[in-house]
Formats: sequence, structure tokens, C-alpha cells
Amino acid sequence: MKALVTGATGFIGSNLVRRLLESGYEVRALVLPGENLSPSPFKEIEVVHGNVTMPETLSGIGEGIDIVFHLVARVADWGSMELFRTVTSYGTSNVLRECVGRVERFIYLSSIAAYGMGRHLKGLKEEAERIRTGIPYCDTKIEAEDLVAAYTFGTDTSSTIIRPANVIGPGSVWVKDVLDAFQRGPVPLCDGGVYSGSFIYVENLVEGILKAASSDLASNRIYNFRDDYRVTWKEYLTELGSLVGKKPGPSMTTSFLFKASEIIEQVYLPFYPARPPLTRMAVGVIGFDNDVDIERASTELSWKTIVPYERAMEAIKEWFYTEYLPGKRQMSPGKCILDFKKTLAQSLKKFWKRLSIWGSVDVSFIKSSLEKFFQRHF
Repeated sequence: MKALVTGATGFIGSNLVRRLLESGYEVRALVLPGENLSPSPFKEIEVVHGNVTMPETLSGIGEGIDIVFHLVARVADWGSMELFRTVTSYGTSNVLRECVGRVERFIYLSSIAAYGMGRHLKGLKEEAERIRTGIPYCDTKIEAEDLVAAYTFGTDTSSTIIRPANVIGPGSVWVKDVLDAFQRGPVPLCDGGVYSGSFIYVENLVEGILKAASSDLASNRIYNFRDDYRVTWKEYLTELGSLVGKKPGPSMTTSFLFKASEIIEQVYLPFYPARPPLTRMAVGVIGFDNDVDIERASTELSWKTIVPYERAMEAIKEWFYTEYLPGKRQMSPGKCILDFKKTLAQSLKKFWKRLSIWGSVDVSFIKSSLEKFFQRHF
């Protein structure tokens, strides 16, 4: 069986490619021109160059393919809706046009974010209502899912939508970006960090994707994937922070942080790609219980957690000492802190200026609270 993998060089994609090869698949990887192909699995696969946002570069990618694993998306918590839509929505449409009717199965890697971050997702099943929140990552995942369903409906190509929880593993967003955040300054806890981390280790996720790919029951189905780890955000951030000698905190209410992040994003948007210190997506992930229901994956696919949390953290720590830390040693901690404080000061000046022109909006509480927070910790 031959598989096409888009996003093959990404964190999840590279792990999936390795497992596909181990399982006997032939693999064709769609990669951007000039993209780094150093990981060893790419020596054994067919590589085609193309860009999902440029349909003219995708011609023929579905020829001779049995199954597609579409992983390309804009993986970030920050940016304009159009930036996300160009890659996640329009890009998915372009890949579908090339593959539907030519392949037997189209597997799309979505996210539990499609349910709409900014509310508790605990216990939600796959049929639960998806709510648009205005958060680009969430809304464009909904759009991409709808495109997959629409393009494959009534064709010889069946679809499967995978909605993973927060994916962790060596080098993942929820590892590297969190470590980077600790280096820049304090990492606040939402409501004391009491909510579940709602994690899934990358190897456990890939196992679920492969089970769905090989199951007839998974045709035209949606699956949530989340590990059975009983770990809160406070516990996770404390363990991760200890690697760089930091502790998470202070604790602030989720409601305050979510409202503040909405204002901060609006202030920063004209200055993209400057990164805001807080985003709605980040608060939506950390400040709510997102333990979605995984009964369907367990019963229909016989899927369960294979790699326990302790082993997952061992692998993450090994990556930290062998790959992350050596790179950071080339940086001057003092200079990093100084540059961060200068950037923060400039950003706050722009922030207060924008607030001053919103005369009809009462932001005095948010303004005073943020001032106290930054004065205390910087």
C-alpha cells in the first residue's frame, strides 16, 4: 500500500512516516522546496516538492496513491485569520482536489480545537457541536473538516478525521515553546493550573492514526485521541520548568487572562509577526478542562495508551539535554533577558496607546492588573 503524507517533515509527520515505513507502507512525502530532509526516514521514501497554497505545484500528487495522510496546517496560536485560512483551509481544498476520486481513503489530522477553545471540552463526544470562536486556529480546523466531508461525499474516496488533544513529545510545540517561554519570563498558571493537561504522546497518537487507517470501521468517521494521563497543567509545567530552573506562576484567573489576551491580540495584530505575551488559544488550552471523550477510539479501533506519562517525560528530558540545551548554550542569558525586557516595554507602550483610543471600552481593570503583573515580575 502506498501513502501520501503532507506535512511529512513536521513533528507529527516525521513520526508518522517512520511508523508507516516500519509497517510496510510505501511513502510519498510532499515537502516544500528546499525543506530540510535530514531525518533518516526520508532516505527511504519518494519525495515530491510542492506547496499546498499553490495548486499548480500539486499536480499528480495523488497518482498511484492508496491513502492520504493530510497533516499540513498552520500550527501556531497567533496570526490573522487569513494567514491560517490560506494554509489550513485553502491548502486542504487544494490537496483534496488532487486526491479525491484517485485514492481510497483521505485521513485528515484536525484537532480538539475544532470544538471551540475557550470553554470546557471535558466529556465531549465526536458528535458534539463545533463552535466558532474567532480564534483562527480553531475556526479554520472547522472549515478544513467541512471541506473534507464535502469533497469526499458521494465519491469512491472515504474520509477519516482525527482530533488529537495536546500533542507532546521531544521537540513538540507543548515542549519547545513552553521551554522558550520560561526563558523569556514568567509562565502564568490559569486558575492555579488545576485542569488536566489533556495530553497525548506523539507515539500514542501515531498508533491511533495507523489503527484508523487500517480499519474499515473508520471510513467516514471522526475520532478523538487523548491519553489517559492524570496530569494537571501545574504538574506538567513544574516538571518542565525544573529543567531550566524555573517554576510556573503566578496564578491568575482564566476569565481575566482570556479577556486580556483578546485585547492584547488586537494590539499586536498590526505588528505581526511580533509575538504577543498572551493569546486566546494558549489560555483556551491551559485554562480549561479539555479531556474529550475517547470511547469511540477505544471501542472501534481497540486503541489505548501505550507509552505511559513517565516514559514520555523521560524521552522529552533526553531530547532536552541532547538537542535543546546545546543549542541554547550558544545564547547569552543576560542578553536574552535584556532584549526581552526592551521588547516588552515597547509593546506595552503601544498597548496603552491603543487602549486610550477605545474610549467607550472600560479596560481600566485589565490595564491596572497588567501593569501590576509586569512591574512585579520584570
